[in-house]
Amino acid sequence: MEYHILPVEVEDTEFDDHDALTPEILQLELFTLRPPKQLLKWVGNKQRYACQIANLMPQYNTYIEPFLGSGAILGTLGPTSGIAGDILEPLVRIWQLIQADPQALLDHYARIWQNYLEDRESVYSQVLASYNAAPNPYDLLFLCRACYGGVVRFTKDGRMSTPVGAHRAISPVSLKERIYVWRHRISNTTFMHADFEETMARASQGDLVYCDPPYGYTQRILYGAQNFSLKRLWTAIDQCKSRGAKVALSLDGKKKSGTVSLDFDIPQGLFERELSIDCGGSMLKRFQKKGETMAGEAVHDRLLLTW
Repeated sequence: MEYHILPVEVEDTEFDDHDALTPEILQLELFTLRPPKQLLKWVGNKQRYACQIANLMPQYNTYIEPFLGSGAILGTLGPTSGIAGDILEPLVRIWQLIQADPQALLDHYARIWQNYLEDRESVYSQVLASYNAAPNPYDLLFLCRACYGGVVRFTKDGRMSTPVGAHRAISPVSLKERIYVWRHRISNTTFMHADFEETMARASQGDLVYCDPPYGYTQRILYGAQNFSLKRLWTAIDQCKSRGAKVALSLDGKKKSGTVSLDFDIPQGLFERELSIDCGGSMLKRFQKKGETMAGEAVHDRLLLTW
């Protein structure tokens, strides 16, 4: 059976009573939860659909996310026990620093931001060059907020190549507010610099794994996406199932406003049901078309569930 999920606007909405709820009530009240305001801009982030996706999740012991990115689902769930991993080390370090030393991130961002107000393009180019010379979490955080549309793209050799965005990056004051909300939401999560197979190997009986890998048809610009293998992922999901864990997987669905279906060789019986998520226009496609019309470019995601 196929279901359809529509997006909601959540950027400026916060569910203030989240922290007062017990884990049991959280499982029942997921539809009323909202993700924190977006901290990291990232290709393919699920910020607009996080509350709907979270609402579909069953009860679990430990929540595991092996393709972390901007962590929208993680931030919405705020698990009492979580494991999150990513192959991009500076990204993982951002999350670890939010837990251990958020002020270091804020101080670096504030120094850059003041200069950026005077000459956006020049300062952005300097930070981009600094990051590419020595990838680090401090520069990456600023670049995520200041790059074009959050399209954090990488070349095959791992260099970030996105130009500066037209809109001003958020202020250090706004960033601080977001970081400390996120810090609380992720306080019970362990972050790993690891390939998805290593992270998923942690899943056991009663755990929940949410996979949001780089999409084969639309997100080959993500770090590590060029070497990503769906066949390896199918095997890892099957192994999670054999250990008693449940798995949810987001994948490409349809593009060109639903006129083009994207096909994958999904093993028979690996998933129990599928949902379709209307994603509207793609920011990545908007970036690629550079001002051309977006008519006919709506995309849909697939959400596959093993339960």
